[in-house]
Amino acid sequence: MQEPLAAVGDVRVRRHHARVDAALAAHLDRARRGIAHPVEDFLFEYYSERPGRLRQFEPGLPNADVAVLRPRLDGIRWIRDLLAATDRRPPAFGCFGLHEWAMVHRSSRVRHRHLGLRLSDDEVAATVEERGVRCTHFDAYRFFTPTALPHNDRVLTRAGQLTDDQPGCLHTTMDLYKWAGKLRPATPSELIMDCFDLAMDVRWVDMRASPYDLSSLPDPGGPIRTTSPIMIETTPGRAEYVALQREFADRGQPLRRQLLEIAEQALAVLDLQVG
Repeated sequence: MQEPLAAVGDVRVRRHHARVDAALAAHLDRARRGIAHPVEDFLFEYYSERPGRLRQFEPGLPNADVAVLRPRLDGIRWIRDLLAATDRRPPAFGCFGLHEWAMVHRSSRVRHRHLGLRLSDDEVAATVEERGVRCTHFDAYRFFTPTALPHNDRVLTRAGQLTDDQPGCLHTTMDLYKWAGKLRPATPSELIMDCFDLAMDVRWVDMRASPYDLSSLPDPGGPIRTTSPIMIETTPGRAEYVALQREFADRGQPLRRQLLEIAEQALAVLDLQVG
């Protein structure tokens, strides 16, 4: 016998709350104790979703009040265009995560000073200068130090994001979580959390491949979420990084396409309402 729709909805809500509570337990405990986490806090500081907002259940487009999206119409069109352009573009896997290195290149100021670096300043600078940087993501590039900017193989701009973002980039993959939130309430909560889980895995790899020393952090002990470094200054480290890039690109593709479909459907409904 099929469950009533209300009962099915209740099950979805309970499952969503349990999933979010499990995912956020460590973060909320640290927040209560005033303990920062330079890896995992990024998803709550850089992106707009807060724990309470993330826990709020969204059933998805068919049951959403799409009218609340009308003030964001231009933004939704931009998100749709970006997702579509990125989806059409082949992934590139040659950056090796050097964007994080470019953010500390020849600078006495680093974002995570209490972590320290696992290499000397000269070793970090030599890696950037000898290998060059092939970053395609503006929101990483804009944090490069002035001395690192000339080492990127292209000049990146916000206006050029539609032509530069590509699905092999770790930050482009993390941003799927941002776009899922920006498309609320049309995005179902299950998809938002799928994007969150992927973004958290990506963030760990992003920092493991950086020149920062994560050894002072508690090690989650997972195959991806761990404090062991990915030494991209070595040939085996670069191979490890590329393998993870490929895995993330494969995981991100179906999520990107779901978000693209949601954006297109939301725009179609809004256009119909205008007509």
